[in-house]
Amino acid sequence: MYLKKPEDFHGSGHECRLKRGLYGLKKAPRCWIKWFISFMGKAGLKNSTADPCLLYRTYKDVFLYIAIYVNDGLVVGNKDEEVKCF
Repeated sequence: MYLKKPEDFHGSGHECRLKRGLYGLKKAPRCWIKWFISFMGKAGLKNSTADPCLLYRTYKDVFLYIAIYVNDGLVVGNKDEEVKCF
């Protein structure tokens, strides 16, 4: 992707680096899922080793699973309170 430098930009380089994925680009979904996994990690969820779009949290006898596919999500747990709280 080529970008035009902003008029008030006075850097020495001749190129601009895009630091995030834009909607519609090839890497946009990967950037989004990477951000989402990081965000969910802060909520105590871990990635499954079998599928990167499956996140889980277990605590004693309570479990919570979250599956992400494109723009849909599925939240499953064995305690209604845990699912509603999430």
